[in-house]
Amino acid sequence: MAATPYFVLSPNLILSIVGMFHGPDKTVPTPPEDWREATVNVIIPAFNEEKNIPLCLASLANQTIKPQRIILIDDGSHDKTVLYTQEFCTANNMEVTIIQREHSIGKTPTIKRQSREFEADVEFILDGDTYLESTNYIERTVQELYQAVGIASACGTVIPLRDSDRNMMIQTPMIQSFLHQFPDADLLQKQDIFHILMRKLSNVYRDSLYVFLQKFVYHGQMIFFGSVTNPVGCAVAYRQKYIRDLFDQYEPVLGDDLTNSEDIFIGFALLKHGYRNVQLTDVYARSQEPEAEKLPAQIYMWSSSFFQSCYYFDELVRSPLKSFSSYLHHRKMEKEHGEEIRHLRKVQEPYRQPFGDNVTTQYGRPMGWVIFVSLIEKTFFPATLLVMVLLHMWWALGLTVAVETVISVTLLTAVSNKGERLDYFFKGIFATPMRYASIMFDLYTMSRFAIDIWITRNKGWRK
Repeated sequence: MAATPYFVLSPNLILSIVGMFHGPDKTVPTPPEDWREATVNVIIPAFNEEKNIPLCLASLANQTIKPQRIILIDDGSHDKTVLYTQEFCTANNMEVTIIQREHSIGKTPTIKRQSREFEADVEFILDGDTYLESTNYIERTVQELYQAVGIASACGTVIPLRDSDRNMMIQTPMIQSFLHQFPDADLLQKQDIFHILMRKLSNVYRDSLYVFLQKFVYHGQMIFFGSVTNPVGCAVAYRQKYIRDLFDQYEPVLGDDLTNSEDIFIGFALLKHGYRNVQLTDVYARSQEPEAEKLPAQIYMWSSSFFQSCYYFDELVRSPLKSFSSYLHHRKMEKEHGEEIRHLRKVQEPYRQPFGDNVTTQYGRPMGWVIFVSLIEKTFFPATLLVMVLLHMWWALGLTVAVETVISVTLLTAVSNKGERLDYFFKGIFATPMRYASIMFDLYTMSRFAIDIWITRNKGWRK
């Protein structure tokens, strides 16, 4: 969720609108492999998730595709995450492999190790604080992965886990059976007024932001480019071979210190090689969001990871500067070998690109445009607002905020479901102060990143 800033009037908005008018690639895919034959391992990274892990496992048990393995990676928890996992799986006849660590090593090494230790065609990552609302979530993401060899990751639409959703899940037979065995287990979040208010604030803000990004901005990118910058890492299916090759390439250089958020780094690395990250709009997952007072830490993690990944993959970022040479190259290839290529290509694939980092170095990638304008937005927009404040340009600042808020709320209302439009209208207005606080917080993130790069030269970025 970090590649696009929280300011609605942006070049990314224009790219998405152009994409919707442009329309998708009309090539009818002829998948070379049958997705029904793919083997799936589900990896559940968890740290102190005793309140969430029964819900996560229950949603997994209801999936239309049954994985060949469920592997829980307990990253040094101090609570009953492992015990609850064992007992829930025993009670519901679910086989689970538990890997318990004494100390936390982070999510990135977890994904890397399991891609090497447990063979499967698909590595499905499901965070311990996330549950799959759609019973066909895994099926749809695996099906989408196998639409083309160029698709490396697929995720659904992720929205916040509300207290009402948690209460409904707790009433299901699987959870009730578990609670019958563990009557003292408390699966509810803290119920005092402060924490309830903080969760509601966070969910209103994140819900309006996620709906706008996923149903409008990312949807437009999917139509135009056939990809988003990175998958949403809490519930995502990866082609295991691609992930294994990625770590084999970057581990010797970077070790486990990649970025503050693994899904952004992985998404950028896949794009650089010519792969695509697909997001679906017809399946949903719900993830436990941090309470409002903890949002700055997560915003920092996401935004800093975006800057870090831009640093690593600068050749991808500079794609727009290579557009002319890319255009001339494609024209030449089309003129010299166009008919021959079309005749020989038996496997049709929408948005087909040549694979290889060397291609990106020479000609860039279409998705590089999205990353390039996102970087501009995340640097210039906060700086512009700060300049307005420092120069006391209150009229210009007020007009900017007013116009941007009207447009953002209008678009959010338009893309939300018909019966929920009034609800999202008020959510959009209510979330505006938090959006602007997030924009200004990026100034702190940029400062930290600049210090890491130019002063301390500390690139030990790890999650």
